Amino acid sequence: MKIKVINPNTTLEMTKGIEHAAKSTARPDTQILAVSPKMGPVSIESFYDEYLSIPGVIDEVKKGEQEGVDAFVIACWGDPGLQAAREVTDKPVIGIAEASVYLASMLAARFSVVTVLPRIKTMLEDLVDSYGMSKRILNIRCTPLGVLDFERDPEGGMEALRQEGKRAVEEDNAEAILLGCAGMAEFADSLEKELGVPVIDGVVAAVKFAESIVDLGKKTSKLKTYKYPEKKEYVGVLENFGQIQSTIK
Repeated sequence: MKIKVINPNTTLEMTKGIEHAAKSTARPDTQILAVSPKMGPVSIESFYDEYLSIPGVIDEVKKGEQEGVDAFVIACWGDPGLQAAREVTDKPVIGIAEASVYLASMLAARFSVVTVLPRIKTMLEDLVDSYGMSKRILNIRCTPLGVLDFERDPEGGMEALRQEGKRAVEEDNAEAILLGCAGMAEFADSLEKELGVPVIDGVVAAVKFAESIVDLGKKTSKLKTYKYPEKKEYVGVLENFGQIQSTIK
């Protein structure tokens, strides 16, 4: 099978790290296609960033339809564009935050998230609430580091995650830790050994969910909510999205 892993930001170095994480867990017969959109922010750390990343995500999903992709992973812990992406394909589309919280709920009764800058805490609180997981999430702990800081200074990033992860276990009584950024994948195994609880990287979780759903032969329901968008004209910078929609079955 072929799984397209979309890093919604345009930092290719981060995409390479995401690709490594995805390939490290994928089966030998699974092809991983990791990409960044041709448009969008270099990192996603606000509502503004997130919303402006979505057209690029949708563009990559539509390309994937022509590339013979069997499933998609949106590799950002805000799951930007997840619902819209499900409207433009019948293939499974998995968000890494969604995959993380669902996997954690099977491994632990309560868990905390460790993520990036404090400004995104409310965004992530709203997100996990939309997945029905507010009662399971004990805390969303933020580090002082931005998304790209984990690329620039891995040692500093590891130390920040270690500190907040330890507080989550000792102060929150968290029974599992979720890493709230796709750029944190390389730290998961080391943190799990140090903290003594499951530490979940969303990219890995999403790839395994995608493989399982494809194996089961399931596709996105097109009955109502996720049916293909109605064809209509788009103008201005979104003109090409009208052309994309003209290809919808």
